[in-house]
Amino acid sequence: MAVPRKSNERGFLIMKREFLKGLNLDDKVIDQIMSANGTDIENTKKSFGDVDSIKQENESLKTQMSERDKDIKSLSKQVKDNEDLSGQLKTWQDKYKDDTDNLNAQLSETKLNGALDNALNSANVRNTKAVRGLLNMDTIKLNDKGELEGVNDQLDSLKKTDSYLFDEGNKQGYKPAGGQGPVDKNSVQDLVNAFKQ
Repeated sequence: MAVPRKSNERGFLIMKREFLKGLNLDDKVIDQIMSANGTDIENTKKSFGDVDSIKQENESLKTQMSERDKDIKSLSKQVKDNEDLSGQLKTWQDKYKDDTDNLNAQLSETKLNGALDNALNSANVRNTKAVRGLLNMDTIKLNDKGELEGVNDQLDSLKKTDSYLFDEGNKQGYKPAGGQGPVDKNSVQDLVNAFKQ
């Protein structure tokens, strides 16, 4: 049975308390479920905060590139016949090309970092900085569709070797060996007598 949820203005899924009451759950259990759901929503909001800053940075970079293109067109109209100005134009064009390449590289890196943070949050990583240090960043890339590649295999491997880095929640049915008391049926006095002999 799917849990009915509603979406708020940012698209976050919110669990309905009425649904849980309809399952005849105790109020304490409902409070625990709602608290865990609230924590999930807050973590997701943090991820979306990063997306908003990426969008703002992207718009800023687009505006800068557009202004530079206008400057180049204006300058090229003014200097068609003048060799000195043509040289300056070439210098400016080269500079703008370098700046554009640098801005595009920064934007790509920002997108990659945002996507990686989202992937780490989705994988329930306890400490993103620690896990980032264990990842081979040379193999992690964004494809043409903007999807992250090369991270899932590394995270799966880390889950096997270093599972403590991930929040797996509470494990059910944990029964440690020896939890039933001592197996030795000899009394203490029998043991003392055995050592005296």
